[in-house]
This record gives sequence, C-alpha cells and structure tokens, in this order.
Amino acid sequence: MASKSSASPVFLISIILALAVGINSGEIAVYWGQNGGEGSLADTCASGNYNIVNLAFLVVFGNGQAPVVNLAGHCDPPSGGCTGLSSDIKSCQAGGVKVMLSIGGSAGSYYLASADDAKQVATYLWDNFLGGQSSSRPLGDAVLDGIDFDIEGGTTQHWDDLARSLSAYSSSGKKVYLAAAPQCPYPDAWLGGALQTGLFDYVWVQFYNNPSCEYSSGNIANLQDAWNQWTSNTAGKIFLGLPASTEAANNGFIPASDLTSKVLPAIKGSAKYGGVMLWSKYYDDQTGYSSSIKGSV
Repeated sequence: MASKSSASPVFLISIILALAVGINSGEIAVYWGQNGGEGSLADTCASGNYNIVNLAFLVVFGNGQAPVVNLAGHCDPPSGGCTGLSSDIKSCQAGGVKVMLSIGGSAGSYYLASADDAKQVATYLWDNFLGGQSSSRPLGDAVLDGIDFDIEGGTTQHWDDLARSLSAYSSSGKKVYLAAAPQCPYPDAWLGGALQTGLFDYVWVQFYNNPSCEYSSGNIANLQDAWNQWTSNTAGKIFLGLPASTEAANNGFIPASDLTSKVLPAIKGSAKYGGVMLWSKYYDDQTGYSSSIKGSV
C-alpha cells in the first residue's frame, strides 16, 4: 500500500487562485461591419481576440418598412452581395466565436408600432438570419447565434414583445441568444422595459458618450456607481462597453493600463460580470486595444 501524502500549501494556494481567476474571467465582444477597412469577418474571428462578434447593423425594420442591412464598405446586402459572408460566419462559429446580428444603431429608421409588429419583425429575423427558412437570406444560409438590440431611437415601446417573440424560437432547437447595448445611465431610456423581461443573455452597457457614468482621469466613482446599478437590477451577464480608441467616441475611452489596473479589479467581483464590449473592430485595429487587455478581462 502506498503511503499517504498531503498536498503542499503552495499547490493548494495555486489551485484556489486558478479557480478564482476562472470564476471571474470574462469575454470580449466587438462590433464589426461599419467600416470596410476593418478586415474580413473570418479574420476578425481568427484573431483570437474576440468571443462574440456583432454584425452591425440592420438599420431599417418595423412599422411596415422593408428591412435593410447596412454593412458599410464590406458588401451590399440589397443586391445579394453579402451571401458570401455565410462561410465566414460558419468559420467563426467553428472556432467557438458567437456571431450575432445587431439591430438598430445610432442612425437608421426603425420603429415597432405594436406587439403584432414586433412579432412580425421577430418572424423576419428568424426566417432570414436565424433557424428559419427564406429564399432571400441576406447573409446566406449560415444560422446566426442571436440578435443584439442596439436601440438608440424610434420608440421605447414593444422591444419587450420583440424579445419574447425571439426567445420563444429557442424552443425550436438552437438557442437564440439575446443581447442589448443600453446607455450607462440606469435605467436605459429605450430598452429599460425590454431588459425587465430578464430574457437577455448579454447586456453590454455603453460606458461612453455619457459623462455622468464614465471613468474620467483616474476617477472610477461614477462608473462604479452605474455598474452597481446595472448588476443589481439586470439579468444576464453585464459587459463594460468601451470605445477601442479615442476616435471611436466623443468621450469615455479608458487607457488599457487604467482599465486593467483600476477599473476591471473594481468590477470583476460581481457574479454578473461578463467581460468587455468594444466599439469597434476598425478602431481596435488602430490601437491593438483588445490584444492589450484580453489577458486581464
């Protein structure tokens, strides 16, 4: 019979630390699609810097309008020029990266006139981007992982109805992930009602272009107060949404060294911490921001 041996204190401490890091480790989400100079979707995923990519944006939908996808300089969806993205999407997913369609944005024409209108938009999204069938799928036959609500105008009504209708499709097989990109003042003016449904898996709060709840010159108080409100009142994983460069937003950029040494240590203790969202892939290419922070996220 072999003699009993005890684990050394150093070994036990290393195991505890490894578990602690694992519990608090987060993901990096990024928006892709609004600048033709940001590289291909396949290369974005293959970089290893991102766990989730939001395709930006479906800019026109609802209220009887013909839906329009805008992917800037990458391709032209109305002419069928974006169906080739299907292979990129599948490549991303094969590498473990989720790919979602972001609807809305800061420009565009979108509006939900009623609960029935929301249901019709959900049906369109299911048939054309998710697990349904359509002869005119703008991005080809790839099945996206979910829908991101980046609602910054139009109406405050019926986004909860859209979330419920989309979530119901999860029962058809593949889960439909739901995400939202509210502004950091709590509650969000546009998506507050929808977020109360508790159906959103990811909530990447925009901690930029909102001075009242941003990090500023070493002062984390405003950001932390807003973060605590979001994590205390919102279901799902909460992400710290940031611009990837000073050019990506009017204000709210956090230098990578400040993010890793001051901000993340202050917020990662939350069980709802999900990681960091970046706007956008183009600006991240200019700064290498994701590469410099991914070891700390």
